Amino acid sequence: MRMSLLVSASLIAFAATARAEAPFSFESAPGKLPKSVVPQAYRIDITPDLTKLTLTGHEAIDLTFTKAGDRATLNEAGLVIGKAVLEDGSLATVSVDEKAQTATLVFPKTIAAGKHTLTIAYTGPIPATPNGIYYDDYKTEAGVAKRMLVTQFEVSDARRMFPGWDEPAFKATFQLSVTLPKDLVAVSNMPAAKITPAGSGLKHVAFATTPRMSTYLLALVAGDMASVHGSAAGTQMDAYAPTGRQDQAAYALQAEENNLPFYNSYFGVKFPLPKLDLLAIPGNYEAGAMENWGAITFIDDAMLFDPKTSAPHTKESIYYVVSHEMAHQWSGDLVTMAWWSDIWLNEGFATWMGYKATDHFNPSFDVWPRQHADHEQAMGQDALPTTHPIQQVIHDETEANTAFDSISYQKGAAIIRMIEDWISPDVFRDGMRHYMKAHQYSNATSADLWASLGQAAHRDVAGVAATFTEQPGIPLVHVASSCSGGAAHITLTQDRFAIHDPHPKPLTWAIPVTLGAPGAASQRVLLSTAPVSVKLAGCDAPIKANIGENGYYRTQYDSASLQALGKIFPKLAAVDRANLLGDQFALFVANRAPLSGYLDLLPALRGEQDIAVWTDTIAHLERIDRALEGSPAQKAFRAYAIGLMAPEFARLGWDPAPGEDFLKAVLRPEVIGALGMFGDKQVVAEADRRFQAFRKNPGALSPDLRAPVLNIVGHHADQATWAALKEMATQATSTEEKLRYFSAMAAASDPALIRENAAFSLTGEIPNGRLLFFVLGMSRDSGDPGLVFSLVKPIEAKLAAFMVQDGMRPTPLAAAAAGSSDPAIAQAVLTAPSSTASRGTKIWAARVADGIQTAADLRMRTVPVVSAWLQAHPG
Repeated sequence: MRMSLLVSASLIAFAATARAEAPFSFESAPGKLPKSVVPQAYRIDITPDLTKLTLTGHEAIDLTFTKAGDRATLNEAGLVIGKAVLEDGSLATVSVDEKAQTATLVFPKTIAAGKHTLTIAYTGPIPATPNGIYYDDYKTEAGVAKRMLVTQFEVSDARRMFPGWDEPAFKATFQLSVTLPKDLVAVSNMPAAKITPAGSGLKHVAFATTPRMSTYLLALVAGDMASVHGSAAGTQMDAYAPTGRQDQAAYALQAEENNLPFYNSYFGVKFPLPKLDLLAIPGNYEAGAMENWGAITFIDDAMLFDPKTSAPHTKESIYYVVSHEMAHQWSGDLVTMAWWSDIWLNEGFATWMGYKATDHFNPSFDVWPRQHADHEQAMGQDALPTTHPIQQVIHDETEANTAFDSISYQKGAAIIRMIEDWISPDVFRDGMRHYMKAHQYSNATSADLWASLGQAAHRDVAGVAATFTEQPGIPLVHVASSCSGGAAHITLTQDRFAIHDPHPKPLTWAIPVTLGAPGAASQRVLLSTAPVSVKLAGCDAPIKANIGENGYYRTQYDSASLQALGKIFPKLAAVDRANLLGDQFALFVANRAPLSGYLDLLPALRGEQDIAVWTDTIAHLERIDRALEGSPAQKAFRAYAIGLMAPEFARLGWDPAPGEDFLKAVLRPEVIGALGMFGDKQVVAEADRRFQAFRKNPGALSPDLRAPVLNIVGHHADQATWAALKEMATQATSTEEKLRYFSAMAAASDPALIRENAAFSLTGEIPNGRLLFFVLGMSRDSGDPGLVFSLVKPIEAKLAAFMVQDGMRPTPLAAAAAGSSDPAIAQAVLTAPSSTASRGTKIWAARVADGIQTAADLRMRTVPVVSAWLQAHPG
């Protein structure tokens, strides 16, 4: 699971043409490498020098020439190939294309079709940039400097550790060996098969051979680590952390032990490796978490729970991330997408399955209603002109990284959930079992998944699902009701829901729509091109579509239906309240309904207590507030928002009550954080008081309040407060704490402190893998994205030097612009040289520019409407 940096800003991606997809075939699988030479087994032996930061490697690759030829083309990036020779002594001439990240080996004679063994000797660097094989420097809780060796290969960075066929369709086995200082603990996908002394304080660790898998799933981590031990269903488990912090991995290990038997049963295929380890990487880890088969890696704050410093939400997050990555051990590792165009098969499924497992073992988390936020995130991207189909055309690796977004993750999960609800959970599970067994140790496409589900359901699953995966966008279901003969007659029609798109391509979906009166049994109909009519007994009951929000579509009601729902709004289920609020706000953003349609629902929230409803409401209130930035209406709107949240804040208070339920503990910081950002004077003053007490005594501020208090203090900081936050950030040894301080610093609104933040970004204090998050936070939370952009523009090249320069990741300039609503900044991002360096950087720039244009349009339409509405609704 790679977490896209700009997903949180609701940014967007290029459109691609929908296409019908075929089942997996190796010969026709997309990719850049020729399939005339195919690897079968790698034996890789590396010696990293953690002082000189260099790597020496030797590998023997069993491969097959599918036809006679005199050359083989494989991937490498930044390596120096010293010698490449076949088993008969044929020495290759090596030609390297650094831009394409390939090496072509040309042999002095034609090589016969069949099996051969290729040996390669090579060297390379070990950089600090968190991609490929890299080093991670950190400090222990006692302040002792340590260095860890880490790998992160997804999407295409295995080629930075060894030359190979670094595309997902080229599956092979791997036998990895490494020579390291003897005091370091080394972990890879498989258990160590043999450890022998290697002289001069070194040891040689040979790991057992893996099953067939793709290169991006190989892993190696070595450092001063210790673990807590466990097992489940015959599989050994170790949860590793820097020595001294291993006990903080106990909760993640518990989640792992719970999940493994559950997954074994659900997928119908027992986890095939002898062990499954979890590894916490301190600080410098960009991906968030990664599903390396048998050796899952995490940034440490996504895996370690410290009761003294971790917030309640951290526990929930850890359980979900562990569940997500474990789901990948089947969906992604055992069965792998054929090419990055189907990355959603990995990420969408693991997102859905991660929540399913989290909900199964933690019903108090109220997981499914709270997935409304994921729906909104996906739809926020999917409605814009530059969205893309779930199954998009990926031309190269730079473009592949852009597919790790809300469309692949959140929309993909929503489509899986909708299909499961449509065909029933038991039938869906049976289809997944067939899919896993049919494609284990191989690759698959979406067509393969639909075929297995269709066979289990005896329905045309592909005919429904493909309308959501092979074309972009969101369907909008129109609900019109009338009454005759004592019965309600409901007519459903559809069109495409789009935002800031003057000419959206007309599209039609096959939509499983749930419809009915709240509290009564719902009906499900399949809405396609033709209108669908539904007759319901009685005319008085309000009609709600998308009951339980199991479907991926927006809904627009005629005026009578909307008014009827408004009258019973508090009686709707919480998820349906959130769904109705989300749709009404989105209809305004799309210029399909007045903002008053949303605002008129807000008075009913006085007394609201549900976390899903408040999370949705706070997000939309904050969006309105950003649109009002600098206008006379902003002060009055903030006062209204503060008053709206006041009853809920009174219920929650600043401090938890004994035995308080989990959801109150999670909601409290959301409400306090929002009140602070809206400028509630009492909340801001109390946050400052608690911060000052915290500086004197860290135990004075409970972990659940640290993030909101620090962000409020950071946003309103003066020079002395900012300096204190900076000192605390540089001294913190826990990644969770360090990132809190960085977030608080980035939120500073004083122009002088925004300049200090820009300078701080160049000091190297922020881990490389977190640097773009810091820049994004400055743009989004400071309230002055224009200044942020102007400061980052002249230092962009220096910031970029902290990152791998491969065109696959967002540029610092794109991150700096993400919070803006200025069309001039959108244009500057699009035309910047860094934005045109590759397909990937062009996509990131287009995402940002489209988000800016949408924010500009929203600002223009919001100010007059809010002003008029507030005059009619004082307080």
